[in-house]
Amino acid sequence: MTIANRQFQVTDPAILQALMRAEPLATLVVTQEGTMHVNHVPLYLDPTRGPHGTLVGHVGRGNGVWPLLPQKAVAVFHGPQAYVSPSWYPSKAIDGKQVPTWNYATVHAHGTLSAVDGDPERLRAILHTLTEAHEAHRPHPWHVDDAPADYLQKLLGAIVGVELAVERWEGVWKVNQNRSDVDRAGVVQGLTAEGTPQALAMAALVEHGPGT
Repeated sequence: MTIANRQFQVTDPAILQALMRAEPLATLVVTQEGTMHVNHVPLYLDPTRGPHGTLVGHVGRGNGVWPLLPQKAVAVFHGPQAYVSPSWYPSKAIDGKQVPTWNYATVHAHGTLSAVDGDPERLRAILHTLTEAHEAHRPHPWHVDDAPADYLQKLLGAIVGVELAVERWEGVWKVNQNRSDVDRAGVVQGLTAEGTPQALAMAALVEHGPGT
């Protein structure tokens, strides 16, 4: 990923991992012999596996990407994003030299993507990991073993696990760090007035910075 302004770069693992937990649906990109394969896959980071952790998930057996593996891949996690109007900048009244921009937060995980096929126990472990991560906060969490064994066995045959051994991370939080305090306050006010969940989430990032 090209980072035009180093002010926007984020390297703190805690901040990167928090975004991935909040927005686990990753855009998974694999290039093989000049063809780009793009999938949208919920991924969970196991920080105990490897120096930078390992992302785990699964795809349908009919998905054409897994027979290509192992391959280098990138998983892209998308956080809050919002259009920023130049009319929100108080400095616009001084010289009018302002244009729109787009704020966003994103994480790129680069590494080697491998398939988990022919190993029911590893695949079952991936399902347990994903389910427990997304059910933990619920008052009555669903567990993989709640499903009938024969039904679960049939479904296991219809999916293939994927694991991305992360080799490096890239994080970008483009949240008006290059603007004055006065202009940032104007952006916060404008986004807050819009009132959508995305706008409010971005307003918090502009006001308090990455990690909020």
